[in-house]
Amino acid sequence: MMSPALSLYPRAIMMSQTRLAPAQQNAVDRLSSGLSKGNILVLRAEPGMGRTTVLSHIHSIVGGVFLSIRQFLNELTARAPEAIEEAFLAMLDQALADHNLVIVDDLHLVTAVVNNCDYTRSHLLDAALTAILTDAIARNKKLIFGTDDDEPSCVSRRAYTFAIAEFTPEDYVCVCQAWLPAEIADRIDFAKVHRFGPALTAHQLRSACLWLADNAATDTDDLITYLREHHLTSNVELDEVAPVDLRDLKGVDDVIRALEAKIALPLENDALAAQYGLKPKRGVLLAGPPGTGKTTIGRALAHRLKSKFFLIDGTVIAGTDRFYHEVRGIFEAAKKNAPSIIFIDDSDVIFENKEEHGLYRYLLTMLDGLESASAGRVCVMMTAMNVGSLPRAMVRSGRVELWLETRLPDVEARVAILTGLLAGLPSPIDAADIELLAASTRGLTGADLKAVVEDGKLLFAHDVSAGDSPRPIDDYFLEAIDTVRANQLNYARAKPTRIAGSAPVGFVTNDCEGVA
Repeated sequence: MMSPALSLYPRAIMMSQTRLAPAQQNAVDRLSSGLSKGNILVLRAEPGMGRTTVLSHIHSIVGGVFLSIRQFLNELTARAPEAIEEAFLAMLDQALADHNLVIVDDLHLVTAVVNNCDYTRSHLLDAALTAILTDAIARNKKLIFGTDDDEPSCVSRRAYTFAIAEFTPEDYVCVCQAWLPAEIADRIDFAKVHRFGPALTAHQLRSACLWLADNAATDTDDLITYLREHHLTSNVELDEVAPVDLRDLKGVDDVIRALEAKIALPLENDALAAQYGLKPKRGVLLAGPPGTGKTTIGRALAHRLKSKFFLIDGTVIAGTDRFYHEVRGIFEAAKKNAPSIIFIDDSDVIFENKEEHGLYRYLLTMLDGLESASAGRVCVMMTAMNVGSLPRAMVRSGRVELWLETRLPDVEARVAILTGLLAGLPSPIDAADIELLAASTRGLTGADLKAVVEDGKLLFAHDVSAGDSPRPIDDYFLEAIDTVRANQLNYARAKPTRIAGSAPVGFVTNDCEGVA
């Protein structure tokens, strides 16, 4: 006989969401149609999209029995812990004996338990499922499986498979109206919310609405702010990233204008993006010598875009299994938060290994927009010191849609950078001759100029600490400049570096525009 837990399971789960979202209703309609055509059906959905809600709705209409992971665990408690397949088989056998329709939710949890068990009964669950399915078809019984993941192959071969589609703005309206007071829901611009986060789930929308429902003044921006802070999460800890603004970068007006117009604008200006169908450039390359501000641009974008910024850098090691796992996770998160940016710092270092094919092929797929519709809303931005180390197919026209060069700062930019670095410092350091220092630092990067100021302060402080009479303040910075140039020459001897279209580091033929 069926256990009490099964016989008492309600025909319908009590829900506050009395009206299904259109995507959920479409899944109900397709499953209902499928029941008239086949014996085995599968409903596949991303977590939080309402799979259980849809299956419960089918159960309330058609009847039968609804089984979830709870019933499976109840069955398992009466058996030895390792008798997972036997418990699952017994549960379904009993349900099929008593009902013509059996709805089995959470199949992915059952398969996950089996696949992660530390015993050697491989494929036993497939054997049990095969026996169940064969018997159900022979007796003209109906089985519907619900899963978050791919179902076992023995099921997929016999089943009609359906899915809950990604939500549209109309789905957002339906879900949120169930959990928000009418006066709040009526003033929410759900099309704007959808443009901000087009891959939100029913669970995410529900939790946001429940949190904001008590605030009568809640509006669209409040809902977006909550979603940004709680459900759209970058992999960058902003508290650990030095704060910097794109406007703080000196001498690169052309680069900043391109970033503002072709990256930031379509991500931030929702009204214009919607009106003109704007999307950020799909592939962007920031190329230039070390210290010219490529990573600084990444920091600025991280602070600017917050939940829309995802970083791949040297904290993961290329060529390892863990690397591919993390990269895939980053891309999946970026697609869910699309439109968004994936920032690959020092990409040339990754691709210096000519055997590195996994990330390369993945990036080609993303840049070609072949993976999914959401992939087309992800901007992949790469930095490189040596463009020659990048695969030729990666930088061809059509994949890298925007090529920006960060170059050495000209004299005006050096004046602006040094002015910013010396501003607010105590006397007499703040009295340094900025024009003199700018003229003396030709060929240095923004990072070099910062090192000059830091070293100059240290030299001055050392004389003060030793009780020596201070020299003219400019002397400390000029000595620091000599040290930076000597370090450059030593580095160039140890490992010559040439950037495409530029002189070797430490040797500059003429001033040019650049970044801090």
